[in-house]
Amino acid sequence: MSAWVYILASRKQGTLYVGATTDLAGRMWEHQERINKGFTERYGVTRLVWVSEFGTISEALEFEYRIKRWRRAWKIQMIEKENPDWHDLSANLL
Repeated sequence: MSAWVYILASRKQGTLYVGATTDLAGRMWEHQERINKGFTERYGVTRLVWVSEFGTISEALEFEYRIKRWRRAWKIQMIEKENPDWHDLSANLL
């Protein structure tokens, strides 16, 4: 079963959120509809700006924990390498 690590942003260069899931479309829907009260709901972090697929959830979780410890500048650099305009990538999922 595939799994994904993703980064959400409130806007370009805005607040970032890093997560992992086995149901990317469902998880994006939860974030965008603000189903779960918490960080993303409080800070309006709903724009999918980066995503990477992994073979297993354990691989995805390992990478998620690693990039959560990265400096903000490194995360922004990774986002801008693949998505320089910070487009919302979730439109292709929903």
